[in-house]
Amino acid sequence: MSAPVASSDKPVPGTRRNGYGAALVLGAAIAWSFGGTLARMLEVEPGWTVVFWRSLFAAIFLLGFMLLRDGSRGTAKLFAQMGLPGLAVGVCFATASTSFVLALAHTTVANILLIQAAVPLIAALLGWLVFRERVARHTWLAIAVVVAGIAIMVSGSLTGTVSPVGDALALLIALVFSCATIITRRFSHVRMTPAVFTGAVLACSVAATQAEGLAVTLADLGILFVFGAFNFGLGLALFVTGARLVPSALAALLSTAETVLGPLWVAIFQAEVPGARTIVGGSIVLAALLGYLGFEAWRQRQRR
Repeated sequence: MSAPVASSDKPVPGTRRNGYGAALVLGAAIAWSFGGTLARMLEVEPGWTVVFWRSLFAAIFLLGFMLLRDGSRGTAKLFAQMGLPGLAVGVCFATASTSFVLALAHTTVANILLIQAAVPLIAALLGWLVFRERVARHTWLAIAVVVAGIAIMVSGSLTGTVSPVGDALALLIALVFSCATIITRRFSHVRMTPAVFTGAVLACSVAATQAEGLAVTLADLGILFVFGAFNFGLGLALFVTGARLVPSALAALLSTAETVLGPLWVAIFQAEVPGARTIVGGSIVLAALLGYLGFEAWRQRQRR
C-alpha cells in the first residue's frame, strides 16, 4: 500500500495526476469504512482509553511509513517544512479522530455517518468562501444526490432518542474534517503525512491525561492495533496524499464512500443484514459517484 502513496508525492501531470489522487482518496474511504465495525467489536467502552491506543498505533504506523519512505533525514525535513498548514491539519485530524471515538459512546454509528455526510457541502462552501474555489453545477448536483442517498440509507435507525452530545461531536467531526480538506488542497506543495502523525500524537497525549486507565485485554489490543494502524493511520495517509491532487469538493465527495461501505462490513463481520433503506440509499450514492466520475472523464476527453 505504501508504494502508490509514495509515488503520488511526485508531480503527476493532467489526467494521470487526478486519477492518482482520486484512487488514493477512495482508498482512504475504504479504510475508514471499517471504523464503526471495529469499534463495536471492542469489549472496552468507547472513550479516552480507546482514543489513546488507537492514536498510539496510528502514530507508530505513520512514523514507520515516513522513515521507510524518506529515511531519517528526509522525515526530519518533512517536519521542518510542515509549517502552520501542517499543524492546522494535525489539529483538525486529532479533533476528528477523538470526537469519532467519544461520539460512539453517546449515539449510533448511523447518526455519526449521517451528520458526516454534510462534509462535501461544508468543504465546498468553505473552499468557495475562503479560497474562492469554483464549484461546478454538476458537482453541486452530485453532492445533493449523495446527501439524499445517505439520508435514506441511515434514516431507519433514527427513530429513537439520540443524545445531543453525540450529535454535537459528530457535527464537530464534519466541520474540522471539511477544514482539513480545503487546507490540504490549498497547500498542495506541503506533504501532509507528518501533519497526520502530529495529529495522532496530540490525540494520544490528550487521551493519556483523560483516561481513567489504559489496561485492555489482549483481544481488544489486537482490534485496537487494526483500528489505529490501518483504519486511522493508513486511511489518513492516503487521504492527505490524494486530496492535494484533486479539487476539495471531489475529495470530499469520494470520501462519502465510507458511508456506503460501512453497512456492508457490518453485515459481513457482524451478521447485521442491511435493511431496504440502506440498500436503496447506498445504490443512490454509488450511482451519483459513478455518474459524477464518468461525466468528469468525458469532459476531460472533450478538452483534448
